[in-house]
Amino acid sequence: MTGLLSTLLSSMLKFGVVALVLNEVRGVVLAVPVIYAIYQSGGTLMAIWIGFCSLAGIALSVIVPMIAMKQVQKRLDRANASRQPALTPR
Repeated sequence: MTGLLSTLLSSMLKFGVVALVLNEVRGVVLAVPVIYAIYQSGGTLMAIWIGFCSLAGIALSVIVPMIAMKQVQKRLDRANASRQPALTPR
């Protein structure tokens, strides 16, 4: 049963990596209009601040899931390592 659960969670993490890559593409698509709007406004301080906030929000939507994925993978690896029987030479 634990093998099935581990395989299922591993598959979900791999799917998560694909989703993360697609999220990166979404981030780039969302960042281009922000940067263009800053350019069009002449680079005023307000436009730069709004652009910074927008880009920071996009970055957080990419970074937070990546950190969470690493933490889950570490916990899965630790759980699998503790369940494996220790092999001792005879």
